[in-house]
Parts: sequence; C-alpha cells; structure tokens
Amino acid sequence: MNDRTATVGLFATLAVLWGFSFMAISVGLESLEPVLFAAFRYDVAAVLLLGYAFVRDTAPWPTDRASASAVLAGGLFLVAANAFLFVGQQTVPSGVAAIMQSLVPIATSLWALALLPEERVSARGAVGIVLGLVGVGLIVRPDPANLLGDDVVGRLLILLQVAGVALGGVLIQRARPTLERTALTGWSMFVGALVLHAVSAGLGEPFALPRTAAAAGAVAYLGVFATAIAFVIYFTLLEVRGALETSLVAYLVPVVATVVGVAVLGETITPLTVLGFLLVFAGFVVLKRRAIADLAGDTRRFVARADD
Repeated sequence: MNDRTATVGLFATLAVLWGFSFMAISVGLESLEPVLFAAFRYDVAAVLLLGYAFVRDTAPWPTDRASASAVLAGGLFLVAANAFLFVGQQTVPSGVAAIMQSLVPIATSLWALALLPEERVSARGAVGIVLGLVGVGLIVRPDPANLLGDDVVGRLLILLQVAGVALGGVLIQRARPTLERTALTGWSMFVGALVLHAVSAGLGEPFALPRTAAAAGAVAYLGVFATAIAFVIYFTLLEVRGALETSLVAYLVPVVATVVGVAVLGETITPLTVLGFLLVFAGFVVLKRRAIADLAGDTRRFVARADD
C-alpha cells in the first residue's frame, strides 16, 4: 500500500466516523439531555486523548501563554459550542445538521479575514462568500409566518455551532501554540467538558448517566470513535496533506450522514437543502480556487511520480 492509498483510506475513515456521529446524536437525544450528552462525549474523549498524550509525550502540559490561550479557545469554541449542535438536532434531521457543517470552511475564512492580518479577500472571493450565504439561506429557509418555529430555531442554533467551531480554529491558529496537537486537543476537550457540565447544571438539566444500551452506545461511539480516534486521524491528515485537503472532508461527511439518516432513521432531505449544500460547496471552490488549483497540481505531480 502506497502513501497516497493510505491517505485516501484515512480520509474515507474520517468521513465515515464523523458521518455516523449525527445518527448517534439523534439516537442519544431520545433519552439524554442535550447539553449533558455533549459533556459526556467530551468527558470520554478528554480522558482518552490526555491519557495518550501523557504516555506518548514528554511535555503534555500547556506551560506557555500561547498554548494556554489555544486550549482556552479550543475549549470554549471548538468544544463547548457543540452544545448548540446537540440542542439543534432535537428538531433538525441528522442529514441536514451534517450538511450545515459544510459551512465550517467558509465560516473559517470569514473569521480569518477579521482576525488574521495575512488574510485578504478579492472580488472573486467575495462572490464565493455570497454564494455560500445564499446556500445557507436555502438550507435554513426561515418561514416569515413562523420565524420561531422549532425547525428554524434548531437550524439557527446549528449555525451558531458552526460559527463557534470556525472561530475556535482561527483563534488557535492565531495563538500559535507550541503544545503537541494531541495534548492540545485533549486539554481543549477537558476545558470544554467542564464548561458544558456547568451550562447543563445552570439550565437545570438533571444529571443522569446513560440508562439504556442505545444511549450508552451513542456516548461511547461519539467519545471514542467520532472524537478521540477521529481527531487523531484528523491531525495526521493535517500533517500529511495540509489544512486545505483535510478541510474537504466537510463535503463528504454530509453525504455519509444523509445516507445513514435516510436509510436508518427514515429521514428526508429536500431538493432545496441539497441545492443549498451545492451552493455552499461552489462558494468554497470560488473562495479557495487558487489553493485548490495548487492542490490539484501537487496531486497530479504526486501521481506522475508514483507511476514512474
């Protein structure tokens, strides 16, 4: 097996692990409080990732200011913001929730323009952003006669989650942490889990461990497979293929989640939602056209060398 085949395998595995996570959230929400459920997910992942970091690394603690800032940003935004996803998915089908995650690359670009001095947007890039926002409108589709309907509110909450996750990634990049990625992720999940438990208690959610096999399985799958293992794969891909190619998994995950939601949960996805997803993807391609062209050129050269 060559390096390219292994990379494709990791990419597909990550898409499947994250794609099935939306079904797991839907199953767990049948018996678990949403914010507490999110906290349990990151409890499990934090224990596994920090345990791995302490065994593998010689310096697993965030001892410098940059790393501490990155852990705080990751905990508050990359992790704790996912509470909005768990609450939103109470009324939003898992496939639609997954499709909305395809907004993360565009949202990341918008935050980067505001917070990273080196980022600039051209007129064509602005067109890409507008295409993405039109896609958002088609996915959310607020009803003027029922702006506070459960489905619309749920989709808006998931938009907040997307914005929070994207902001967390940009803040971590801005902080330039020196802490190794696994430890950084583990500490971020530890901080995020503490925040989620505090929010859950503040909202008056009764604390209760999973009491059914389905709920326990959902927590285990999300914590072990869709978070701990998935993030190890994610950071491996970041090192091997870079941020751009790795971010493209955001467009494969909704396909997996939609198929699983329709086949297993009996969900339906409207043509307008699919069109919205395609517009978001088109917006991303326009916004990042040069980087995608460079990536395509690198891939062709890699394949050509492999064939020689």
